This record gives sequence, C-alpha cells and structure tokens, in this order.
Amino acid sequence: MPAQSVAPAQDDATWKLIAHILERYHETHRREFPEAIRLARKVEAVHAGDADRPTGLADHLALMFDDLDGHQRKEEQVLFPMMMQGGGPMIRFPITRMMAEHAEVDEQLVRLRTLTRDFTPPEGACATWRLLCLTCRKIHDDLIEHMRLENEELFAAFLG
Repeated sequence: MPAQSVAPAQDDATWKLIAHILERYHETHRREFPEAIRLARKVEAVHAGDADRPTGLADHLALMFDDLDGHQRKEEQVLFPMMMQGGGPMIRFPITRMMAEHAEVDEQLVRLRTLTRDFTPPEGACATWRLLCLTCRKIHDDLIEHMRLENEELFAAFLG
C-alpha cells in the first residue's frame, strides 16, 4: 500500500460516507431545487399583488442552486476522487475551499429563512405557498446536515 494511502478500514468508511452524501444529498438537491424554484415562481406570479409574497425567493433559490451545483461538481470530480485515493498533503487545499463555500451557503440560508418568513406561510395561504414553505424548510435542513456531515466527519478525517 502506498505511504499516502489511508488504512483499508478508513477507505471503506470513506467510500460509504461519500456514497451516502452523493445519494442522499447531492441527488436530492438536484431534484428538489428545480421544484422549489418552480413553486416560488408560481407563488410570486399568482400572488403578485400580495404584500406577503416571497418576492425574490425564486431568484435566490436559483442562485443557491447554481452555486451548489458548481460546488457539488468540484467535490464529485476533484475532492472525492482524491479522498478515495487516500488524500495526501495537498488535499487540505480543496477541503479548505469547500469549507469556505459552506460558510457562504450558511449566509444564503439566512436569506432563505428571511424570504420565507422562517418557512411560515401567511394565514390562509394557498396549497402551493404552503408546499413552497415546506420544500424550502426541507432544503434548508438537508443543507445543514449535508454540510455538517462533510465538515465534521468526512473532511475532519483528512484534516486530522
């Protein structure tokens, strides 16, 4: 085994954690963000005269999704393959960059909570608006757990 490689047990644990992140979070985000954007555009259009409508939410979700898609691609194409090859001293740089991007997502999540009034539709909101709030809350919660898993478990294993 090469000197920079991690032990086989860690390789297996790393592989399982990466597979979980890819399936549970990366694929889920790719499915749910377009639906949330669609719902937000519909609510913003249908309720254009309503002062409570989440103005700018669709654009914010689209920005988040664009940033997230680029971030996930860097993980999938660069960082995760490096991890599966055992890491090495240079892995610190892409991990540090990914963690900085996670901090940017935290800021985007604050804006998401603000635009959705903490995921609370107004009294008497239509079914689409209620579904939008539920979808945004799920995206928020999934992103929080996704970043926690990467920062505290996956990345921490390589930063030692």
